[in-house]
Amino acid sequence: MAGAGGRAPRGGWWRAGRAVAGRGLSDPCGIASPVSLSPAGVRRWLSSAAPLPRLCVVGSGPAGFYTAQHILKHHGGARVDIYEKLPVPFGLVRFGVAPDHPEVKNVINSFTQTARSERCAYYGNVTVGRDVTVAELRQAYHAVVLSYGAEDNRVLGIPGENLSGVYSARAFVGWYNGLPENRDLKPDLSCETALILGHGNVALDIARILLSPLHLLRQTDITEGSLAALACSKVKRVWMVGRRGPLQVAFTIKELREMINLPGTRPVLNPADFTGLENAVKDAPRPRKRLTELMIKTALEKPGEKAVGVQAGAPREWGLKFQRSPQAVLPTTDGRRARGVRLALTHLEGSGDSAKAIPTGDVEELECGLVLSSIGYRSLPLDPAVPFDTQCGVIPNSSGRVEGVPGLYCSGWVKRGPTGVIITTMNDSFDTAQSVLEDLQAGVLDVATSREGFGAVESILCSRGVRPVSFSDWEKIDAAEVARGKAAGKPREKIVDPQEMLQLIGH
Repeated sequence: MAGAGGRAPRGGWWRAGRAVAGRGLSDPCGIASPVSLSPAGVRRWLSSAAPLPRLCVVGSGPAGFYTAQHILKHHGGARVDIYEKLPVPFGLVRFGVAPDHPEVKNVINSFTQTARSERCAYYGNVTVGRDVTVAELRQAYHAVVLSYGAEDNRVLGIPGENLSGVYSARAFVGWYNGLPENRDLKPDLSCETALILGHGNVALDIARILLSPLHLLRQTDITEGSLAALACSKVKRVWMVGRRGPLQVAFTIKELREMINLPGTRPVLNPADFTGLENAVKDAPRPRKRLTELMIKTALEKPGEKAVGVQAGAPREWGLKFQRSPQAVLPTTDGRRARGVRLALTHLEGSGDSAKAIPTGDVEELECGLVLSSIGYRSLPLDPAVPFDTQCGVIPNSSGRVEGVPGLYCSGWVKRGPTGVIITTMNDSFDTAQSVLEDLQAGVLDVATSREGFGAVESILCSRGVRPVSFSDWEKIDAAEVARGKAAGKPREKIVDPQEMLQLIGH
């Protein structure tokens, strides 16, 4: 995602680290010889007479960086500028990946190589659609790729959703991961029971953070403020509730295994929920089969058989509840806070991923003081000039080519919807990048007309008092965060206030 957060101070100006045409056919982002075009074509791009393709990407998350990476690797003359709403790059890798999953963040290393390429430039602290319009970007570049992700969450649409104690998973994850817009969330963790609506990896991440021993969290890059709040947390029980059954859960086996083996916690799964499923998954794809078998094994284990580190008398517990759909969040007597959730019991029609949850007419109430809605993210329209399907929350496109707008492309969640993991986004972004390369080769994109690229955008931003942040500026912020983390015995201590970030780099 392009990121969301507080605004930067305006005024003054700054000398941008402008991207210059590359050093032949190789540079620091691991760019190999171009494979998409002929040697004659390469010579033509690199001759001083021929204009080079100037492209820009909006959003510096995985979709944006993977799109830029693929174009740079397979076109020896292209130059790519990446625009980002926040001063800091990397989108959901920084703000979405759980703090206790540092290995997933290793992709930042390859993104950093891309950003350091002489044919790539990063401009943070620029909100496309406000500081500069998409139409203005299209005037400045031969092609524009929108990769700004999903910056909103899906709403439940039930009574009581706005009561105190009810939070979106997106906001809660943003809070413990240091997303500037969520830094003041202050979730109330004074209750014993939390309920998470959703059966995906994000739901498991939240449950794990709520129940993890503090000494484990202190070794991560979780924010100082959220660590302090979790140290005072009274939450000792977390239920994860889904509309459908065990065969439809969206989380993966790695995350489930982490929950099962979390020190000081015990899983509470009802064996009746898994009756007959061993036969049902015999012919299922291997990942689904293994995942279901692990749930069945966990449900049937006796206390004395628990895995190492999972004690029968553990002080904290978590469980999965199936075939329940939220009807209402129930208020306390003063009408201000959540005290529980009314759930409609469902039965399934159909099988596999296409099974639908149909209410049976029966309901039950589950007491809890903390409700977290983890039912998905949602993309928002960026600019009136860009087509947008509000129903599906995506930009209408064909292989990343935005319908009806030649030269405009999209990749990532805003292209296909908020699903999949980083590898899914990588493949999707390569697909869009390939469409751009094909259109360059076929002459669909007219590179005969020279475009100014950031030179034109710089003037627009200057006239509007907007000061971009360069990648070398980000590296100063990065160094400061790592130094603060080292002092606290952590890998980094994230700066959560954009104004503090900008002061640090002298903006």
